[in-house]
Amino acid sequence: MALIAVVFSFFVAWIASKGAGASTAVNLAINVIQISALVVFSVLALGYRSSHPAGSPAFQYDSQSLATYTYQFATAKDGSTMRDSSGAPLPLLDSAGKPVPFTIDYTERDATGNFLAHTSAASVVVPHKLSYLFIQATVAILILVGFESVTSMGGEAKNPTKHIPIAVIASLLIQGVLCYLFEYFAANYFLNSGYTMTTAAGSAAPIGDMMIIVGDGLLGQGHGKYFMLAEAITVFFALIGTTLSCMNTGARVTYAMGKDDEAPEHFGILHAESLSPRKAIWTLAIISAVIGVIAVSVVFGDAAAPSDATIAALPHGIFSSFGYLSHDQLAALPNSLLTITLTSNFGTFILYALSCFLCIVAFHKRPDYNPIKHLIIPGFGLLANLVCMGFYLAGPIFGLGTFKEPLFALGISAVWGIYGAIYFLRSSKVKGKAVLLASR
Repeated sequence: MALIAVVFSFFVAWIASKGAGASTAVNLAINVIQISALVVFSVLALGYRSSHPAGSPAFQYDSQSLATYTYQFATAKDGSTMRDSSGAPLPLLDSAGKPVPFTIDYTERDATGNFLAHTSAASVVVPHKLSYLFIQATVAILILVGFESVTSMGGEAKNPTKHIPIAVIASLLIQGVLCYLFEYFAANYFLNSGYTMTTAAGSAAPIGDMMIIVGDGLLGQGHGKYFMLAEAITVFFALIGTTLSCMNTGARVTYAMGKDDEAPEHFGILHAESLSPRKAIWTLAIISAVIGVIAVSVVFGDAAAPSDATIAALPHGIFSSFGYLSHDQLAALPNSLLTITLTSNFGTFILYALSCFLCIVAFHKRPDYNPIKHLIIPGFGLLANLVCMGFYLAGPIFGLGTFKEPLFALGISAVWGIYGAIYFLRSSKVKGKAVLLASR
């Protein structure tokens, strides 16, 4: 995984270094493929729900064998599913010795109160709990991250004042309405007794499980995995496009800082042929590779620590044996992947919160000041980002993970912020620049 992180970072940097034209062409192709794949899955999920009313025969998914079955599963006295020697679930037999067919239903909760499925389409979009609203708000903000990335390409646009605002609004609509709201609705409305929310919560890839089910319905039982694999390939392409967009944005922001003498001047130089800030791009590639290696170093830390018996059963080859620790040692360490993810999310919340705050400050007492656009909207954005960041920190209080990763991520963010402040103050002093503007 560490090797993949390094190769992937430099591969994406190589594409970015070819210039705005190459990056735009690659991202356009990837977006068309990925969005089409999302729409296809969403339509199939909605079609599966509409074509399987309560009481009709359907597929029941087994998360251990990763396959669907048309019969009810036989259970032992303790409630566990009985299986054959290959691990496939055994069918429940009727009085004639035949498998009992599985019929679908959309019961909302089980006997213990655990949520299972939505009884209607309205249930998907109606708020159920206040805490769920905060979770969805956080997810929505993170999903919409990057909608403004196109602004970093303004210097290379033919008519930026006209086309950049259109691109930003279009990006918001495509990400928010088509990619988020539509697929979110389809995936949640799909939930049923054959694949409940409880099953989805225990899966590493619930959307992949759903793709297997709808794929079996489309291609025939046993063939859904091919549909899932085809969709998974588009997800890999999407990772390339997302990383490319991030790297282009970061590189051009760094380039602008270099031109404004707020960063080392060599970052403010464009390549003669591709007109891309290659030094900034390759610097970001190195940083991304290092962060990627750190992220995958202790992925089984904290609550994900496997038992000592599981660790002993793992292959111990020249590559796979490196980094194995005992259960207690892993449990005492923070999960590196989650820590890096939370650090990135904290940075996102801080960035957007500061953007909203700067909008309020910059437009204050200007002739074109509008209280709705320059106070209420950015004020709400500032508050929303701070609340989402606070929810990350308070999550462990409500049983959502432990305090290790959020506090560690907050510490990393604080150290980075302190370093940035020190660099800014020292750089301003050396160059004789005022830290705060005395007039506008």
